[in-house]
Amino acid sequence: MNTAELKLKLHREIETLEKSKLEHIYGLVQNLINQDDSTEEWNDLTKTQQKGLLSAIDEMNSSEGMDQDHQKIMDKYKNKYA
Repeated sequence: MNTAELKLKLHREIETLEKSKLEHIYGLVQNLINQDDSTEEWNDLTKTQQKGLLSAIDEMNSSEGMDQDHQKIMDKYKNKYA
């Protein structure tokens, strides 16, 4: 597939997206465009920080916590870390 065909295919796919998915794709594209291939910041984090970030990403990808109210979330983490 040449460049023009790729652009057309992307355009057609994007045209049919609902707003939330469009915003998600926009964020991904912005991250890709602004991406720095350096992993220096990641490597500067402690293993605990890296694990915490990976856990948070997994939680967001699985939609955990998205429909929970604030008090339930606060109680969960208050009990976990108290």
